[in-house]
Amino acid sequence: METLGRLGAEELKATVLRYRDALRAHQEAINRLNVYPVPDGDTGTNMALTLESVVKELDGAEGMPAVCKAVRHGSLMGARGNSGVILSQIMRGLADAFERADQATGAVLAEALAGASERAYEAVMRPVEGTILTVARAAADAAAGVTGGGGDVSVVEVLEAAKQGAAEALARTPEQLPVLRQAGVLDAGGVGFVLMLDAFLAVADGRPLPEPPVAAPAAATAATAASGAATPDVQSPAHGEAGHDAVGDLRYEVMYLLEADDKAIPAFKEVWAGVGDSIVVVGGDGLWNCHIHTDDIGAAVEAALDAGRPRSIRVTDLAEQVEEERWVREAASVVTPDGESLVPVTTSVVAVGTGEGIGRIFRSLGVQRIVAGGQSMNPSTAQILDAVQAVPADEVVVLPNNKNIVPVAEQVAELTDKSVRVVPTTGIAEGFAALLAYDPEATVDENARSMAEAAERILAGEVTRAVRSSDSPVGPIAEGDWLGLSRRALEVVAPTLADAACGLLDKLVCDDHEIITLIEGEGATAADTRRITEWLAEHRSRVAAEVHHGGQPLYPYLFSIE
Repeated sequence: METLGRLGAEELKATVLRYRDALRAHQEAINRLNVYPVPDGDTGTNMALTLESVVKELDGAEGMPAVCKAVRHGSLMGARGNSGVILSQIMRGLADAFERADQATGAVLAEALAGASERAYEAVMRPVEGTILTVARAAADAAAGVTGGGGDVSVVEVLEAAKQGAAEALARTPEQLPVLRQAGVLDAGGVGFVLMLDAFLAVADGRPLPEPPVAAPAAATAATAASGAATPDVQSPAHGEAGHDAVGDLRYEVMYLLEADDKAIPAFKEVWAGVGDSIVVVGGDGLWNCHIHTDDIGAAVEAALDAGRPRSIRVTDLAEQVEEERWVREAASVVTPDGESLVPVTTSVVAVGTGEGIGRIFRSLGVQRIVAGGQSMNPSTAQILDAVQAVPADEVVVLPNNKNIVPVAEQVAELTDKSVRVVPTTGIAEGFAALLAYDPEATVDENARSMAEAAERILAGEVTRAVRSSDSPVGPIAEGDWLGLSRRALEVVAPTLADAACGLLDKLVCDDHEIITLIEGEGATAADTRRITEWLAEHRSRVAAEVHHGGQPLYPYLFSIE
C-alpha cells in the first residue's frame, strides 16, 4: 500500500473501521486488565461498543463534514463506561481538527491529537494520571515535538512519534497509579488508545494491526502486543482502567444522556462532585453524556432533574459486573415459551433472567415473558417495554431481578398505556420468592404489594470464582479462589467451591430459617451439591433443602433462604 501524505474523509472512515476491528480483536485481552476479583469485562468492551456506535453513524456519510459529524454524534451517543466516555472525547477532538482542515497533513494530525487530549482532560472533573489521559497527552506532546520546528512533516512521521510517546507513557503507568503497581499491570485504557494509533498507521502506511494474544495474557504481553513498547516488569494477568472502569470503594456506575442548557452544566458538575467520583460529563449544544461512580444512585439522578431532562439511564453494580457480551451473543432480547400460546389474565408478569433452568422455573411459576439479562447485561427500557406490550394483559408486574435493572424497568410505566408496577427484586432468588405470591387474577396493585412482601422475606447468597488476586475485608484473595457473597458484602474466601458455599451458608443460615433453595449454575457438580446438602443436614438439621437446576453462568450456586 502506498504511504499517504494526507488523510481525507475516506481515510478517516477507514481508520475508524480498522480501530473498531482492532478493539474487537483485543477486547478480551484488554478486559483481562482488571484488579477486581469477580468475573467481569469492562474497558475493552466499553471502548469497542463506543466504536461500534461510531461505525453505525458513518454508514452513508460522505465528505469530511458529514464524516466528522458522524464521529462526534456516534461517539457521544454510544459511549459506554468511563473509558468509553473519555474515548468519545478523543474521537470528537480528532473530528474537530479534521473538519477544519478537510485534508489532514502531519501538522493537522498533531493539532488533532492535542485537541483530543485537551478534550479528554476537560471531560474529567478529577483527572487521574497513569490512565488513558496520560497516554493520550504523551502522544500529543510527541507529535508536537516533530512538527514544532516547522517544515513539511509527513502524517506517518507524526504517527510514529505519537505512538512511541504513547507506548513509553503506557509503560510508566504502574509508576503513577499504586493500584496498577500493586497488581503489576498496565493501564487498559492506554492500551486501547495505542491501538488507535496502530489503526491510523494501518491506513496511512499499510502496516498490519498487532495480533491479539492467543491466550489470556500477562499484563506485559497484552500491553506490548498492542503498543510495541518494551516489556516492563509486570507479571500478573492484566488490569482494567484503574481510576476509570475499575471497581473502587464506590459501588455503582451511573450513566445517562442529559438534555440541558449548557449554562446549567457547571452547577450540575458541582452537585455531582459531592455525590461520587470518576466523573465525566461531555457534550454540548443541549445534549450531554454523563458518567459517575457513586453509592447514591438517587442523588446522581436527581441532580439531572434539577439541570434538565435525563434519559437512557443506565446503572451498573460494579461489584457484580459480569461479561455483558456473552448475553448479547447467547440470548435473544425476549424469550418466550416455545410453542406455547399466552393465555389472557388480569395481571401478567415479565421477568428478567437467563439460563435454561431459570427460564423453566419462571415459566412454571406463571411468567409469560422473559427478557434475557442479568448482572452487567442490562436490557434496555425498549426491550422490557416490548415484553410488556406483548403479554396478554393490561396490567403487568415486572421483576428486574438485578439492582442495575430496577431503574431501567421503572421507566417503562411512562411509555405504555398499560398499568405497570415494578417489584424491585435484586436477584433471581428474590424473583422466585415473589412469584410464589403471584395471583394472575388479582389486580396489578394487589400483586405488586404481595409479591414485594414475599421477596423481602428471603435472604440471598451466591458463589463465584475470583479471576485475579486481590485483598478484601475477609482476607487476601488469590486467583482461582471461590467467593461467597451475600447481598451486603463478600462473606467468605475459600479454596474450593463447596467450602465457599458451606462457609457462606454458615454465615447466613440460622435456626429460625426453614427452607433453603439451591439453584445450580454452570460449574456446579453433583459431588459439590451433595457435600452442601450433607453440611446442611449436619449443621442446620431443622432447615429443609431444595435443589433446582438454573443453568446461570459464572455463579455455580445461588441460594434463597426463607
